[in-house]
Amino acid sequence: MADFIIEHRKQQVPDRLKSNFKHLYFDIAWFGILSGSALSFIAVYMARIGASATQIGLFDAGPAMITLMFALPSGSWLKNKSLERSTFWSAAIFRSFYLLWIFLPIWLGSQVQIWVYVGLALLMSIPGTVLAISFNAMFADAVPPEWRGHVAGIRNAVLAIAFILSSLVCGALLTWLPFPLGYQVVFAIGFLGAAMSTLHLRFIHITPENITQRRTGDSLGDLARPGVIRSLSSAVRTSVGLRFLTRRQRPQLLRADILKGHFGKIALVLGLFHLSLFLPRALFPLFWVDRLHLTDANISMGNAVFYISVFVISTQLSRLTDRLGHYRIMLLGSIFLVAYPLITAFMQGLPLFLFNSVVGGVGWSLAGGAVNNYLLENIPEDERAVHLAWYNLIMNAAVLVSSLAGPMLSQQLGLVSALVVCGGARMFSALAIWRWGKSVVPLKSA
Repeated sequence: MADFIIEHRKQQVPDRLKSNFKHLYFDIAWFGILSGSALSFIAVYMARIGASATQIGLFDAGPAMITLMFALPSGSWLKNKSLERSTFWSAAIFRSFYLLWIFLPIWLGSQVQIWVYVGLALLMSIPGTVLAISFNAMFADAVPPEWRGHVAGIRNAVLAIAFILSSLVCGALLTWLPFPLGYQVVFAIGFLGAAMSTLHLRFIHITPENITQRRTGDSLGDLARPGVIRSLSSAVRTSVGLRFLTRRQRPQLLRADILKGHFGKIALVLGLFHLSLFLPRALFPLFWVDRLHLTDANISMGNAVFYISVFVISTQLSRLTDRLGHYRIMLLGSIFLVAYPLITAFMQGLPLFLFNSVVGGVGWSLAGGAVNNYLLENIPEDERAVHLAWYNLIMNAAVLVSSLAGPMLSQQLGLVSALVVCGGARMFSALAIWRWGKSVVPLKSA
């Protein structure tokens, strides 16, 4: 983080940009509190009240299904709309659902609660899809290209601090307060973070000077993914180039010929990567609660250790990439991710749980930090929109399938065996990256 602070002092932010930058920093601080509280503990709460792997899988799969259905229509709808207003109102509608999370534990029985949480995840994801696209576009237009690395670096540092502190505080609260009151307080903290983050989005304004240079697929480098109901401590869904969906003039998307040649191999490799990444997602909280009998304080420590690892590696990622390249970083991260479900399957206590959190954090920060640029260096610059459309479709389809397939494996094989199979799937994904995923920086298409 020292590098970010030094860089911040070196550069004089123009007066016209100071307000936007300030509100983007406050936005991410409150978003970090939401992520470290409600989003980090919702799956754990569902497991504690008796949710099955299938129900947790449906909670994860629903948003992916909604994104598949609504991403392109949302982009078309946003083309003629104000990005500032669209971002604020979609965030307000999406995040208002968090208020209901607070009261469900006292309104409904356990099994009914679980299904209501699954249903709410589906409903939330409709405005969430609009938010994911509009925020991506608004950030790109509100922050000039030459300032994006600077702003994203500070935002990522603030996000890390807010996430770690809020996760530890919530773990302590869950230890001190009776069940389910502790979770209601945690969900209330998450709602406060969501409301305050949304408020700061209201004060971000786009000026004409900021939108003179637009590049469709550049990775913004920002770790936040607004609009996605997913804990940062489990995995951040990687999206790149969502803002091309809002362009008034865009080429025909989802052309079948795009999958021919080298990009077809890259699409296959990334599809396998996301499939194996999310396959064991619903199994982890069940293993922590039902097999390891971890306390909420233990789980919060694991979340904090995971994100500390993510942040530390992310600060060194640029240097590592300069030495190894995006392909090797992606491959190295995939190898670390193989170990996470395998270690989980055989862990027996808190020390190994915390060690595994470091392994998962390192793996995700490497693979997750490299995947967007790895993708971009394998597609022609002047046809990024159509390639990125296929990538986002394949990614969400993989999340949908794997979120449902993981629980099915658990039902058929048992929790431990299913985790071992998931580790094998990640190993196959890493081998696919090694065998077929070597980067070939393409020339501009003819």
